[in-house]
Amino acid sequence: MLVALIAFSWWSAEDEEIEWHMWSGFAVLTLLLFRLLWGIFGSSTARFVNFIRGPRAVVAYLRDSKAWTAVGHSPLGALSVVALMGMLFLQVGTGLFNSDRDGLNEGPLVTWVSGDLADQIHDLHETLFDVLLVLIGLHVAAILFYRLVGGKKLLGPMITGRATLDPGPAPMRPGRWWAALLCLAAALLITRWIIAGLPPFSS
Repeated sequence: MLVALIAFSWWSAEDEEIEWHMWSGFAVLTLLLFRLLWGIFGSSTARFVNFIRGPRAVVAYLRDSKAWTAVGHSPLGALSVVALMGMLFLQVGTGLFNSDRDGLNEGPLVTWVSGDLADQIHDLHETLFDVLLVLIGLHVAAILFYRLVGGKKLLGPMITGRATLDPGPAPMRPGRWWAALLCLAAALLITRWIIAGLPPFSS
C-alpha cells in the first residue's frame, strides 16, 4: 500500500491533481503512524527494539553477513527501514505545512507558520522527494543484490510476511489481531486530528 501511495502521490503532483495528492499524503501518514505503533506493539520482527542495532552490530554484519541468523531485519536492513521511515515522515510533515505559489492549496497546518516559511517548506517538500527517490533506489538495489549475489529472496517475505528459514532461529512471535486494529484506529484518529489542524482537546 505504501509503495502504491508513493507512486500515486508522485503522479498526482506531476498532473497537478493537488486535492488527490493531499489525500494520498494523509493516507501515507496513516500508514506511517500505524507502522510506528506496530513497531512498539506488533509482532516480534516488527518491533523496533528487536531489530535496531548499534554501530558495532552494523560493522560486524558488514564483515560477516553469514553470521547473522536472527529472524527479521539485519542490522543494515534496519538502517534502511529507519532512513526510509524518517524521510517519509519528513516528506509528509512538510506537506502538512505546505502551500502552493498561489495559496489555493494549503496543508492543514499552514496557519502554524508564516507565509515566507510556508514557501520555503514548499521548496523543501519538492527537494525531499528527490532524496526519497534515492533511498528507494538504494532499497531496491539492496533487494536485487541479496537476490542475485546472496541468493536470498526478500521481496516475497516483505509482501507476505512469510519466509523459509534455516534450521536454528526461533520463529517470530506474531502480533495480536486486536492490537493491529487498535494501532490502526489510533493512526486514523491522529491523522484526522492533524487534518483538522490540531484542535485542542478541551473546549
